[in-house]
Amino acid sequence: MTGSSRLVPGLLILIGLAVVAGVLLGETGMAAGQIAQAFQDPGSGPGEVLWAVRAPRVATALTVGAALGLAGAVMQGLLRNPLADPGVLGVSAVAALGAALAIVLGLAAIPGAVEVAALVGAALAGGLLILFSMRVRSPEALILFGVALSSFAGSLTALIFNLSPSPIATAEVMSWLLGSVQNRSWIDVAWVLPATLIAGGLAAAAAPGLRMLSLGEETARTSGLPMARLRLLALLTAALATGAAVAVAGVIGFVGLAAPHLVRAAVRGDPGRILLPSALTGGLMLVAADLLARLTPTDQELKLGVFTALVGAPLFALIAWRAAREWRL
Repeated sequence: MTGSSRLVPGLLILIGLAVVAGVLLGETGMAAGQIAQAFQDPGSGPGEVLWAVRAPRVATALTVGAALGLAGAVMQGLLRNPLADPGVLGVSAVAALGAALAIVLGLAAIPGAVEVAALVGAALAGGLLILFSMRVRSPEALILFGVALSSFAGSLTALIFNLSPSPIATAEVMSWLLGSVQNRSWIDVAWVLPATLIAGGLAAAAAPGLRMLSLGEETARTSGLPMARLRLLALLTAALATGAAVAVAGVIGFVGLAAPHLVRAAVRGDPGRILLPSALTGGLMLVAADLLARLTPTDQELKLGVFTALVGAPLFALIAWRAAREWRL
């Protein structure tokens, strides 16, 4: 069995272990007797902690991480840029803008309002990117447009902070933008899971095109590859997956950027075969990061987006250093 064929089963085993640890471990420890009671009587106090608090939190982290990892792999394949991630094209920023606006307008009290606002923002960003890509074929131009879109959305979000009529609303927006899966329920899982599965189907349809695109756009075009359809599928994948992740967990960086890099060597850089491993790696990263954030001894629990940046930036620097050494060789 080759390293590539062992990758997905290995990731599934690691995810299983991380999920078990995430459900059984937490800030408040539970004795073996309490854990046994939780399995025997899910309605008991320990059962409520495991199945109504920790389990949906772990499931949310797993699904959000998978969505971000998938979006990052698709973006890196489409743009042929190893630094591309779900945020580079502005989808995350516009989704965050929609959610922030909903919170400031007092819509957070309505169930699902913030999630819908974030999804609408992601859809708007995706639509603008699709329209732009229909007129301009250059991936560099698409990146620049995405950076401009992200900058503009970030400026509007800052304006919301500046003009917010309530310090409480401002604090809520700030807390949400830092990213977290704390206090998430099975309803939140139901929000993000279908969108992630649909995005996975779109990504699978785009996989052959992404593989051909790695040979160069001219080669891909002469092979008869429908470039417009490829861009549409890839951008829809990124917008849907990122929008769903941001809608449920807020803005969580680094996962979409790093997950494809962690498995790229195992699939020999194949943009089509990297999609599923990237999604699994993203889910594993976020479950592990959330568990570590919970177990870190602090007076106030670390926000997940902050924790992934603190831990992830040095890790990505190590990946970049190793890649630079290989390039010199």
